[in-house]
Amino acid sequence: MTRLWAALLLAAGTVAGAGAGAGPAGAQEQEYLLYGGRDLNIFLGCLNCSRFDGDSVWNKAGAYGSEHDRSTIWSKASPYGSPYNDLSPWHPHSTDAPVVRDRSGRSYGRFTRNVFDRERTDVESLLWILDNYDSIIADLDSVRQRY
Repeated sequence: MTRLWAALLLAAGTVAGAGAGAGPAGAQEQEYLLYGGRDLNIFLGCLNCSRFDGDSVWNKAGAYGSEHDRSTIWSKASPYGSPYNDLSPWHPHSTDAPVVRDRSGRSYGRFTRNVFDRERTDVESLLWILDNYDSIIADLDSVRQRY
């Protein structure tokens, strides 16, 4: 892991061991769950869960963290991982990006790189993922190690 990654991840508040439930000054952080599809009813994984959690997008061996599964945000062949598909958070002009919810159903906005989307999330740690997608996808295994 490079020092740059460590500094970026520390700035985003995503240091190792600081998955869901841990936040600044020990504050409890909600689990940020991602839902996509036209009806926003397809579970796409947990954005801030530990890489050891089966629902985590950071779990390489899990259903939601694989780069090869057709229903993950990391697979460029997936409608949810392609930067050219409107259902993907990585499409820069998406209007149908996934939404972030907690377990109680509260919405935290759309998980999208589209900075003009009025519904775009304002959760700082999620914005960091969106804003650094190109660097993350280029070194995904190293980033996973920090979750």
